[in-house]
Amino acid sequence: MIESRAASIESQGTLIFKKIKIFLEMIKFEHSLFALPFAYLGMILAAKGWPGWEKFFWITCAMVSFRTMAMAANRLVDAPIDALNPRTSSRALPVGLLNQTFVWVASFVSLILFSVACWNLNTLCLQLAIIPVLLAWIYPFLKRFSLVCHFLLGLILAIAPYGSWLAVRPEFSWIPGFFMLGVLFWVAGFDIIYALLDLDFDRSHGLHSIPAKLGEPRSKFLARALHILTLFFWAGAGISAQLSWPFFTGLLIAACLMLREHFLVRCDTDSKKINEAFFHLNAWIGIIIFIATWIDVVKGKS
Repeated sequence: MIESRAASIESQGTLIFKKIKIFLEMIKFEHSLFALPFAYLGMILAAKGWPGWEKFFWITCAMVSFRTMAMAANRLVDAPIDALNPRTSSRALPVGLLNQTFVWVASFVSLILFSVACWNLNTLCLQLAIIPVLLAWIYPFLKRFSLVCHFLLGLILAIAPYGSWLAVRPEFSWIPGFFMLGVLFWVAGFDIIYALLDLDFDRSHGLHSIPAKLGEPRSKFLARALHILTLFFWAGAGISAQLSWPFFTGLLIAACLMLREHFLVRCDTDSKKINEAFFHLNAWIGIIIFIATWIDVVKGKS
């Protein structure tokens, strides 16, 4: 009986581990790389260097738990649409690899962890925490009603540099404000490119993406314009923060990666090229901007 009970516990543990692995794959956990570098960027600029391990830990915890909650919410709300879309019909919820109860619980636990992290950062972060939470739950519904869904997604990720700035220095500044605006247009731009994959599906099902409304050529033009605005605002952030050549060198590299992104999708909307543009290049853009900022801040202190 003891052996049978032990085997049962081991089997349940294996099942839970498997579900957690599927859940992390479903929410693309590794794509935290899009927002984390900008959170750390706001953190080191506010502190004018390293803010200490405690701040770093709770900012990381807030970012990861918030994104987990937001992605779980998105997958829950979009499950009926995902089941109809050939590109997304193999996701965990539509095919039954996970049930909605498990995802709801994971989302709620992530919300609790996010709240605890904000509470440990400072009172202002805790008071403002409701804003990104509400935006994260509004976003999955917005594509059914409005073209601004791409910009709301951008705003959600754009909170990262300003939120981490406030976690270290709870005061208004145009430095994280410019970074925030840049991230907003950067994310909106590459989300428009990614939405090209679902152009025909969105049109046939009455979904309000910019590609479905404007068509492919004008959507690509708009994405390019948004990324020009991104570089403009990030340059403004660098000037406001009195950063120097390391930051602007990183910004130039980021501009080259954006150029590569638009070069990849200039002629067609091949899914392989869009995935490279969306996931690989954009992940590197955030990392490079952070590293360049970090080097600049360290150089300024030496």
